Parts: sequence; C-alpha cells; structure tokens
Amino acid sequence: MTEYKADIVPLNDEFIGTKAHGNASFIESDENLHIKIEMFDTPKNTQHWEHFHGFPDGKIAQIATMAQDVNHDGLVDLPETEIVSGTTMVPFDDAPQNMNVPNDNYPISDANGHFAYEIDVPLKDLQKKFKEVFGTDELELDKRVIYIHGVPDSLQLPESVGGAVGDYDAHTTLPIAAGKIEKID
Repeated sequence: MTEYKADIVPLNDEFIGTKAHGNASFIESDENLHIKIEMFDTPKNTQHWEHFHGFPDGKIAQIATMAQDVNHDGLVDLPETEIVSGTTMVPFDDAPQNMNVPNDNYPISDANGHFAYEIDVPLKDLQKKFKEVFGTDELELDKRVIYIHGVPDSLQLPESVGGAVGDYDAHTTLPIAAGKIEKID
C-alpha cells in the first residue's frame, strides 16, 4: 500500500473573493486507488471539477502561481497552468477510471462552500485507460498536482480568460485551488 497527500491552497482568490483550500489523500493498494478530497471556502453552490494534472513524459508537475498569468489579466486560467502543471489527466468525478473529463458528475459545494469527495477506483481499470491515453500505466502520483476548478456563471470574467472544454466555458475550468501531490513515507 502506498499513500499520498496534497495540501490544497488557493489560486485566483483575489479575483474570485474566496480562499478555497483543503486537502486530498490517495491510498494505492493492489485493487483500488482510494481518493478522499475535502474542500473549504470554495464558491458556494457551485459544481467543482477536480483532477490531477501532469506531464505524460514523467516530468514533475508544479502548481501554478500568479507568475503563470502571461496575459496579465489578473487570473491564471487553465491554459496558463499547462507550462508548469502539464495536462489534465484523471478526473475526480463519479467514475475516474473512465477518464471522461467534461461532464456534470463532479462535487457541488454547499451553501458554505464546503464539499467532500471520496471514492474507491478500480486500479487496473484506471491504469488500463491511463495507458490507452498517455502511453503508460504508471500513475506516478508524486509527480502530479491536483486542481480544483469552478466559479459561478454570475462571476464576470475578463474576455481574455481561456479554458473552454467542449460545451463548458472558463467558469467551469477556472482553477480556484491547487496542491502538489506528495508520497508519504
């Protein structure tokens, strides 16, 4: 059994008006990957996409900071995270092993901006799909970062904010918090 954790810190909090934060734990056994995420002070009553991001070549991902705001609009959007964090890899939705990122099956925060997510993912299924998409079945969680996304549609975003995925616009994909996943010795 291998354990990992991430302390999730706010991103874009100056603009969105709340300091989303929380923690994540991952326990990898022979059978399952047990994932537990708890978030506080997220935008309330909002669906929050959450994923781990990384580089398929095994390069170590880092969390984005305001230094990645290359267009200087005051926000780090999804495309701007890619230089340090890599690509979106595995969603933390109702079926992570399917790796179907754009969907409506992610946690929704309550009226206090809190949500908790916990799931057991069949490890062999996840590894098989991961290999199909990224060419390796090694998840290498300690080389990944976790992102929490999502702001209400009512929040006025600058036109320069990118990150549309399919039918979902930047309100859905805007990162609100991030954390480096670390192996627990």
